[in-house]
Amino acid sequence: MSLPLAADLNELALSIFAVVLGITLWITFWASRRTSSAADFWAAGRGISGVQNGFAIAGDYMSAASFLGIAGLIFLFGFDGFLYSVGFLVAFLTVLFLLAERMRNAGKYTIADVLSFRLKQEPARVAAASGTLAVAAFYLIAQMVGAGVLIQALVGLSFTTSVLITGIFMLCYVVFGGMLATTWVQIVKAVMLMGAATALTIMVLVKIGGNPIDLFNKARDESPSGDAYLAPGLFYTNPIDTVSLGLGLVLGTAGLPHILMRFFTVPNAKAARSSVVWAVFLIGAFYVMTTALGFGARAILGTGGEAAAGAGGNLAAPLLAEELGGGPGTLGGDLMLAVIAAVAFATILAVVAGLVISASGAVAHDLWSGVIRRGRESEHEEVLVARIAAISIGAIAIAVAIIGGQGLNVSFMVGLAFAVAASANFPALLLALTWKRFNTTGAITGVAVGVISSIFLVIVSPKVWPGPDSEGSPIGWTLANPGIVSIPLGFLGCYLGTVLSRSSAAERSFHELNVRAETGIGAEGAVAH
Repeated sequence: MSLPLAADLNELALSIFAVVLGITLWITFWASRRTSSAADFWAAGRGISGVQNGFAIAGDYMSAASFLGIAGLIFLFGFDGFLYSVGFLVAFLTVLFLLAERMRNAGKYTIADVLSFRLKQEPARVAAASGTLAVAAFYLIAQMVGAGVLIQALVGLSFTTSVLITGIFMLCYVVFGGMLATTWVQIVKAVMLMGAATALTIMVLVKIGGNPIDLFNKARDESPSGDAYLAPGLFYTNPIDTVSLGLGLVLGTAGLPHILMRFFTVPNAKAARSSVVWAVFLIGAFYVMTTALGFGARAILGTGGEAAAGAGGNLAAPLLAEELGGGPGTLGGDLMLAVIAAVAFATILAVVAGLVISASGAVAHDLWSGVIRRGRESEHEEVLVARIAAISIGAIAIAVAIIGGQGLNVSFMVGLAFAVAASANFPALLLALTWKRFNTTGAITGVAVGVISSIFLVIVSPKVWPGPDSEGSPIGWTLANPGIVSIPLGFLGCYLGTVLSRSSAAERSFHELNVRAETGIGAEGAVAH
């Protein structure tokens, strides 16, 4: 079992990369000729159908961490890794039942639009933009570092070159093509990822003999942990930490700005519901397949694949593909590895493009247009500022990823993004849509408490401070996931801020927002071209 090193270029993978990049650049050119107004840039003119948006949501949501990380965790820890698959899938039920339709009806382009509908414009937009930028920054840097490590391992390009390529193409999609280009890149990525996962799953089942039970049994037999491999507790020994992880995944998804922003791209609430149903179907099928890939990697690669798969098992799926294709050094093995490398690269490109457009929305639409200029700007000016913001944000993410290099803890960054989303964005957004008395003070307090508490608790977690090899946090904090504490604190901040102040204007506008959110009357319409 072997993977290319930095000095050993995988020319076949580079060729497939070039094809993928050529397709995405053509999409960007096509989209750039159809992107002129703010509605085009932020919401693709609200002309994306429910099916298309469902594929785009799936493409935006199924990151490289999902494809490679979850398969790797299952490869290493069995049942405990499978919990991630369940958590990511169940998370979309929260979005479906609580937010999808209401978000589409109540907002315009961003989370801040929903909050500022009934709260004071400036402080509400600043609070929402702060939460959005915190989530996007942590998630984006994690994806950029992950891209560098992954492409370096799979293709042989240096870490710096890998990050630069990812960043440059990400910025091309957003700056020139806006949400339309980003949407279609995500659709292409979703089709590629589902196709690759389906093919690998079928090949795994054929190799095992077609019986899923045999797959689990063989994986258990190949694991040094034995029966414990199929039981809980191998990775998460603390049940409270497991619950905390689940809360962070389920509620964090409902606060991810780049996911919620997608609901503004469809023409009506019916399409928003349809898009979530399609996304749940695609994401559900995908996570079932990652389960098969994780257990399949253990069953087929055995204990011999652990060293090559890396500390987090992230290369277990590529190694499995190489083995299923005929093994290292064979044409089939090299081709399978190259395809999986290209799919992983497309996966990262699609996710980082969505993150950058949501972050630029917070800067240009929420802060510049909503606070600094306060409605005095033109649509052309807002789009120009958005493009400048995207370039700036992308450049910062590239620089941090390169300077921090592989020393950055990617798992920590992703966990922090979900913790902030669940503890700050989700409580404020949910209460703005459902609680009549909720006001601006409550939103500001809730977001501030959620952001500060989640960041603090992740920093003092035993895996981060003083480090993963230490005996534990110096202050006695034992949980790796802060959700079970920081999420209630976020809701508590919203509640206390609200009950200790009063806003009759927020209460009066609640009924208008509620009617609009539930019926779609007065919601933003699609743009005619």
